[in-house]
Amino acid sequence: MSCSSIFGQEKLQIGSETTLSCSSIFGQEKLQIGSETTWELFKYDTARIFGGMGYVYGRPLYWEKEDWFALGGVTLATGLSYLLDDASSELFVNQGKYVPTAIMDYGFNVGSPQNNYMITGGVYLTGLFIKSEKLRRTGVLLVSSASAVGLLQQLLKSAVGRARPISGMSKDTFRPFNSNREFHSFPSGHTMLAFTNAYAIAKQFKNKWIKTGLYGVGLVPGLSRLWDGEHWLSDVVMGIAVSIFTVEAIDKYLDNEYDKKYNMEDKKIDWRLNLTPSQVGLVIDF
Repeated sequence: MSCSSIFGQEKLQIGSETTLSCSSIFGQEKLQIGSETTWELFKYDTARIFGGMGYVYGRPLYWEKEDWFALGGVTLATGLSYLLDDASSELFVNQGKYVPTAIMDYGFNVGSPQNNYMITGGVYLTGLFIKSEKLRRTGVLLVSSASAVGLLQQLLKSAVGRARPISGMSKDTFRPFNSNREFHSFPSGHTMLAFTNAYAIAKQFKNKWIKTGLYGVGLVPGLSRLWDGEHWLSDVVMGIAVSIFTVEAIDKYLDNEYDKKYNMEDKKIDWRLNLTPSQVGLVIDF
């Protein structure tokens, strides 16, 4: 029995009593299903990490109408936040003077790549060594999503070359492919990494209050970057949107690669713009 992915690997059916030949990016392996070694599981999961990254990068080629509408909504929301960048930056920087140092440090540390991989890697390795497919899958989702957004934000920062608020330059200053970090504002990398983790972990729970709490925790790094003048509001808005798109795409890919699922309900997200005289924003129903 096999399940093809973009790399042509076959799906490993855990718990069966038959023997399956599984080809992976590491070569041909003969697996005795039901008695997999930690190394065999690791190879399988590693292939799915890269498979998830490849899937999310190629996903726009297969977008349907609702996906393009969602992209349009994100683009419009980012554009609207761009109009508010000057006023919002001044507001957040002034607020930042009164934010406790512990919160600022938390925001910076959680959104940094090295700490991010300590968290995501820890979740995965725990699942690997106790041979919990559910926890392994969660770890794969975290590592694959963080890696995908991490690479994407590095490419975008360099290609866009937007000046940071702290540079003293305007929000309209762009110097593409400038090595100076003062021109690496768009999008917010701390926001992308932190919110990707929060959004992926929230998928483990059905309770909307728990989900909302995790989303709130995931937003702290983005807010901290606004408070310290490292990013504009539109940088953070785009970072959040990319995180959601990435996690959703990789999660759907993993549905076909693992039998254990943390939630069985339909994985659908409703995006819509909320435009009222007193409020402008992107509303996400989950």
